[in-house]
Amino acid sequence: QVQLVESGGGLVQAGGSLRLSCAASGRTFSTYTMGWFRQAPGKERDFVAAISWAGGLLYYANSVKGRFTISRDNAKKTVYLQMNSLKPEDTAVYYCAAVGKGYGCYDPLYEYDYWGQGTQVTVSS
Repeated sequence: QVQLVESGGGLVQAGGSLRLSCAASGRTFSTYTMGWFRQAPGKERDFVAAISWAGGLLYYANSVKGRFTISRDNAKKTVYLQMNSLKPEDTAVYYCAAVGKGYGCYDPLYEYDYWGQGTQVTVSS
């Protein structure tokens, strides 16, 4: 069982930056692929980024490529999402997710076994 807790959300002006963190419990964090998803009001939950168990594979949605960076620290059992050059359309609740098959990166929601409660990111224009 893995429990995930996101933090770092907030209100930022367009062009600004935020770093989200996702702290995990459980002994097997280092074997999990970790992902970030987001859900804007009235819209479906969308894939943002994923990182394989050792960080060797990274995968980004086209909408964030070049602006967002996913990373992880297995010793701290934490995954990060550095978000730069934020746009109003990045406004959403951001969710952290984990899947036990840590050798790849995955974008479908159904691939992920565990989810955090989400953290709100609001980008003002």
